Amino acid sequence: MSDELRRNLALFPIGIVQKLTELTPRQIRYYEQHQLIQPARTAGNQRLFSFNDVERLLEIKKLIDQGLNMAGIKKMMGDQAVPTELPVTEKAQEEAQKVKDLTDQELHDLLKKELILRGRPGMPGSLIQGELSRFFH
Repeated sequence: MSDELRRNLALFPIGIVQKLTELTPRQIRYYEQHQLIQPARTAGNQRLFSFNDVERLLEIKKLIDQGLNMAGIKKMMGDQAVPTELPVTEKAQEEAQKVKDLTDQELHDLLKKELILRGRPGMPGSLIQGELSRFFH
């Protein structure tokens, strides 16, 4: 599975995102209303967030903590367009179905692998790395 596909897979419900980002559901919905994030939706209209969505929320949180208002955040993140869904190919659908069928342990292992990948020298670091690392001992 390609790194880009893996990072864009919608895996996390809002409760998990809440724990990872320490944002309230209301804050998360507010950022969605302002089109700073665009989580995927299930058939039942439940929001599902990707690694990229979580990382973007952490960036927003950091900017808020630095004192920026919504207009400033939109301006700073304006050149970082919200990732759109990748074109759906048959192979991508198969990969997405495999991920949807993950057990808790397999999801845990996937998250751990993401942390290890981002921690390698020469790899770009990310905000999500520090936030996810607190769940692994």
